Order: sequence, then structure tokens, then C-alpha cells
Amino acid sequence: MNLDSAHPLAAGRTPDSLLLRALRGERGDRVPVWFMRQAGRSLPEYRALRAGTQMLDSCLDPAMASEITLQPVRRHGVDAAVFFSDIVVPLRLVGVGVEIVAGRGPVLDAPVRTGADVAELTRIDPATLDDAMAPVLDAVARTVAELGETPLIGFAGAPFTLAAYLVEGGPSKDHLRARALMHADPAAWRALMAWTADLTGRFLRGQVLAGASAGQLFDSWAGALSLADYTAHVAPASARALDAVRDLTFAHQGVQRRLPLIHFGVGTGELLPAMLDVGVDAIGVDYRLPLDEANRRLGGRVPLQGNLDPALLGAPLPVLAEHLADVLRRGEAAPAHILNLGHGVPPETDPDRLTWIVNTVRGR
Repeated sequence: MNLDSAHPLAAGRTPDSLLLRALRGERGDRVPVWFMRQAGRSLPEYRALRAGTQMLDSCLDPAMASEITLQPVRRHGVDAAVFFSDIVVPLRLVGVGVEIVAGRGPVLDAPVRTGADVAELTRIDPATLDDAMAPVLDAVARTVAELGETPLIGFAGAPFTLAAYLVEGGPSKDHLRARALMHADPAAWRALMAWTADLTGRFLRGQVLAGASAGQLFDSWAGALSLADYTAHVAPASARALDAVRDLTFAHQGVQRRLPLIHFGVGTGELLPAMLDVGVDAIGVDYRLPLDEANRRLGGRVPLQGNLDPALLGAPLPVLAEHLADVLRRGEAAPAHILNLGHGVPPETDPDRLTWIVNTVRGR
């Protein structure tokens, strides 16, 4: 399906951006840079805007979500915006009881822990998300109208991470209940993963149709899995989620291209080749694995994104500068490199440090 002619990719506003070129494996005069969780968290203007508003309510306020998405682009001059939302927003929109509790994260009203629980949950048709997404689509459209040639990255949670929250009822260190269900009731697990894949895939597709120029699938908890479990019980669902956007194409310089996709997981150094095999254009690497080693494990086949250690954002500036130079040097091993963090921006980060990184990369 060709994207609408007014879409930033089809209209030619974003295909030649540094980000999109890097996702095609092309190297420009410098690496592009953006930061995961750059929208919000560390910015005082974000905290002022969101004062008195619950997290999920702010995600569903189109004007607020758009403004939060734009704030780091204005302040830092990053090469891409990432849409301000949360991976559990699609759950909320189809009627699943979930709140984001300060200091803890997403908490479910009723965990999904048995085959009967899964059967009850999956009675909800993921297609109901399409109409419920109107506030999200409005926010994306508002944002894209302001960004010009700066691409917007849409994002969605990977099926396993959504399923882990549903089964555990909230954040977990080891995801024992989710992993137990995977093996104790494989049929229920497959049904749950198919449902979360279809839901999160629709969430990503909606953002793209509304104007996002790339998509990123976040698998925050996949690092809890063995390679065998990931390959057998998780990767097929991640591929299914991304199938929701694989048909979206646009013409650029006489070539029909498809939407570029990034896959990122936390603690997934042993899973990287399997994560690539779900069908993506770039792999995000967390801070635990040097980029040159990640490139070796991936056979030099794909652009890499990452992987500054978020902990070093608060280190003395010479320490951060040395680390930044090392990450950029190791990133030269890959076909292309998008500078980012190896996880999200910590809330206590001095925003000036992020601006300093961008300016340093730009040679200012």
C-alpha cells in the first residue's frame, strides 16, 4: 500500500534525512542522533506541562502529546522526534484496566495468568483499536505538521513485553510467571502473543499512516529469555506485529521503498541475530555490548543504533566525552550508525548534557 501523497515520506520531506539515510545503510557527513525517552522525563518544560496530569491521560491529550514530542527537538536539535506515548496505551484504549504508577510503572487491574484469563482477554477484537486511536492519530498529525524535514519515529511495544506486563500484573525482574505460562500452557501463550502482536501492530500502523517516517519495536523485557525460548515462543509474534506495516511503501528517487523499521531490546546481546531475523532494517543495541562486537554478531549486515551508557550522562564531562568518542569509533564498524543511548534518558539527567552530545556530534 502506497502511503498518502501528503505523508512526509511520500512527499519527499524526510527520505533524505540523516536518520532515513542511515536506516538505508548510507553514511552521511556525520551520524544522526536522537535519544530514547527524549520526549519528557528530564525536561523542566515537560514537567511543567504535565503537572497534575496522569501519564496515560497526557498520552491521550493530542495537544499535550504533540507538544511533549516536539520539546526535545527544539531544545536539543536532535535528528528525529520520537512520538510521546507508552507501550500500554493500546491496552488502555481497548478497555484493559492499566495505570502507570509513579516510581513503579504500568500496573494492571487484573493480571492474565491462566488459560481462562487469556481466553477472556482475547475476546477483545484488536480491530477496536482503530477507532479508539483517534487522539493518538491527531497527536501524530499535529506533530508532523510542525516537524518539517525532521522525521518522526513511531513506536510500539513488542508482543512479549506487553504479554509480560499482562501476566505479571506489572514490572518484574525475572518474569517468572510469563515464562512459566509460556511452557505450562503453550496454547494459551500462543493466543496471548497473537493478540498482543495484532494489537501493537495496529498501534504502530496507525502512527505511520498518520505521518511517522520510521517505526521502532521495543522489547524491554526480552533479555529475560533464553535464545531458544525467544526463537520458538516470541520471535514469530514480533514478526507478526511488524507485518502490520510491511506493506506500507513510498517512492523515492525512482525506487519503491518500504517503511524503515528498528528493533531494540534490553539485555538482548545473545538474541541480536534472532531479533534481526524478525525482519527489520536496523538493530538497537543496549549499553552492555560494544557496537563493534554487536556488528560482529550480526555479520556486518545491518545498521546499528546506540549505545551510550545512560549512567554516564551524569559523569564528569571528560568521562562522558571519552565514552562518546569510543561509541562513535566502535559504531564505524557497522554499515551505518545512529547515535543513541543504550536505554532511555534517566529522569534526573541534566538536559544540557544531551544538547552537548548533539552539538559535539555536529562538530559545533
